[in-house]
Amino acid sequence: MTDRILIVDDEKDTREFMARALSGKYEVLTAADAELAMKQLDADRSIRLLLSDVRMPGEDGITLMKAAKAMNPGLAVILLTAFGSIDQAVAAMKDGADDFITKPVDLDQLELRIEKALKAHRLESEVKHLKAQLDEKYGMNGIVGNSPAMQKVFRMIRQAAPTDATVLIQGPSGTGKELVARAIHNLSNRSKGPFVAVEFAAISPNLLESEMFGHEKGAFTGAVSRRIGRFESANHGTIFLDEISEMPIELQVKLLRVLQEREFQRVGSNETVKCDIRIVAATNRDLAAYVKEGKFREDLYYRLNVIDMRLPALKERTGDVPLLVNRYLREFGGKSVSPDAMRLLEAYQWPGNVRELRNAVEKMCVLSSSGEIGVDDVPDEMKRDVPMTLSVSGTLGETEKAKILAVLEEVGGNRTKAAERLGISRRTIYRKLEEYGL
Repeated sequence: MTDRILIVDDEKDTREFMARALSGKYEVLTAADAELAMKQLDADRSIRLLLSDVRMPGEDGITLMKAAKAMNPGLAVILLTAFGSIDQAVAAMKDGADDFITKPVDLDQLELRIEKALKAHRLESEVKHLKAQLDEKYGMNGIVGNSPAMQKVFRMIRQAAPTDATVLIQGPSGTGKELVARAIHNLSNRSKGPFVAVEFAAISPNLLESEMFGHEKGAFTGAVSRRIGRFESANHGTIFLDEISEMPIELQVKLLRVLQEREFQRVGSNETVKCDIRIVAATNRDLAAYVKEGKFREDLYYRLNVIDMRLPALKERTGDVPLLVNRYLREFGGKSVSPDAMRLLEAYQWPGNVRELRNAVEKMCVLSSSGEIGVDDVPDEMKRDVPMTLSVSGTLGETEKAKILAVLEEVGGNRTKAAERLGISRRTIYRKLEEYGL
């Protein structure tokens, strides 16, 4: 299929010259100004590349490029100018151009540059397609899961990402709330903008207002220069407000204004600063309960809770444990896990959720002396917390044996105390010890 390109130049001779030269290889459309170009781009989403002059009457090529990329992020863009400079080229590339060519145009070079830009976008499209297929089956943006609970989360991410709606992510610590926030950002039209994460619990309450909104020189003791805050740093991108429940009540009023008006004032200034941001917040607390207790503003809660996304604890999706374990094994050195060890990991409750599992896999990879992680490599505290009903016969015998040994060691070899810890009778523990030759 022939690629379709749009040439935009106010000089008719130049426009027609390039169109004739390229029409043998591409399907070429032309426009004399940015307004006509936008109408064509809006009507025909199959246009693959925009080739535009920078200096034109009305809107210039840079403005056209930004509007076109906002409409179609996958569009390749090459800019032309008779007044080229290195600084101008760098600025254009930062703004989203694939290439920057000075006039008069060398046709051979132009064809090479067009083909290079189209090829890069084709590859990017193929990678996104393959990634989407993998994400559809196993997860997205580093989040792994095939359980119904996680498939629901993935569906919500896909639905929320294309919008600018505020998202509130709720779930226990260690479930991957920041990963979900990053996935929403990466799948949105803001993906090329900044992603700024703020953890309220890690910032001193005295510094929080300055940290979030910035300050002017002399605003307070120690303010020796103007400082840009987190909201301003996130302009044209996404700001992730982690542990939003820890935000002081007096600062919640100012956040509410940002949500309502998309504007704020730096500390020590009366100047209003506009911000174009998407807000994603997260908490491991029950915010609705905080509202009832007067710890969190009700109006702010409803402003944040436009899209409510709840992440399950790992113990609620134990079927995902093997997927997660294998992902982290690849990350930490490519070892494997024995069937018995994997069953033990699946049976463990994971109070620290995915974060705890990742740390455990890293530890086992480091400490295991062989290429396969076995029951002996699983941390003792995990063996102690696994129910005895897990191991009844067959290949799970080694898991049960390891658990009994771990508990015996903890109680100093006292078999009666070990039986109590394990929730079994003294007769059963003596029989098990004899069975395993202990």
